[in-house]
Amino acid sequence: MEPAYLHLHHFGELARRADAAVAMMSPCRLCPRECGADRAVGRHGTCGIGGRARVASAGPHFGEERPLVGMHGSGTIFFAGCNLLCSFCQNWDISHTDAGDDVEADELAAMMLRLQAMGCHNVNLVTPSHVVGPILEALDLAAGAGLRVPLVWNCGGFESVETLRLLDGVVDVYMPDFKFWSALWAERFCAAPDYRRRAVEALREMHRQVGDLIIGEDGLATRGLLVRHLVMPNGVAGTADVCAFLAGELSPDTYVNVMDQYRPCGDAANDPAIARPITNTEYAEAVASARDAGLHRLDRS
Repeated sequence: MEPAYLHLHHFGELARRADAAVAMMSPCRLCPRECGADRAVGRHGTCGIGGRARVASAGPHFGEERPLVGMHGSGTIFFAGCNLLCSFCQNWDISHTDAGDDVEADELAAMMLRLQAMGCHNVNLVTPSHVVGPILEALDLAAGAGLRVPLVWNCGGFESVETLRLLDGVVDVYMPDFKFWSALWAERFCAAPDYRRRAVEALREMHRQVGDLIIGEDGLATRGLLVRHLVMPNGVAGTADVCAFLAGELSPDTYVNVMDQYRPCGDAANDPAIARPITNTEYAEAVASARDAGLHRLDRS
């Protein structure tokens, strides 16, 4: 299956989408924060990033979901900065600091092509929501230079539908988190009381664009939606409600990774609600609630 973005590249539409995304950075309204920073001239938004993408690392990754990893790994590009800035972030040194280097579009395109040349099965953009414009500029260059692997949009779920519509026909696999159901916890951990509303709108739009996850005979994902849900202590993630939404309002065929690797990172050790790892019982109850909701494509990792 040919990656979605090639069609738009051939007709010049990918370049137009890139221009539109760059324009949304001045003043910035790329994400639900709508911070209004003039990032096009280099001012930093709430995300901590200016007008260029900042890359913390790029390379094959074997810790992602099985349909992305295959034999040769998922080609991850980790972007510095974040539009959500969770207090418990497990990538704190990347998302909450200025780690990494600002890159031009041609440099980012070269990274994508290098990952393909290394045999990676996809280009996996990690925390990309605040640098959509630079990514699309680079993708247009990479497509013209022979990029042919699927594009994975690996994000926190706190997305703007207006921005996602620029990605319609560009992204092959959406891989969002659905972190919280309760506005109380979303405000406490991310200063984002509207997280649930934004995530619900975003996942509906993603599913409209790409549908349920399609996995080929080789076991690799080619297109569709893959949702991550991190089980957290004391039920703060609202797993049962999240799973009921996914099964009832999107599809019971939604592919969901119910993740058990929560540990108190960042500032989490200072918050008694989330200052410990989850228990085996909490994880078992989370998986059971996913099955009870009608979800049957569970990637438990």
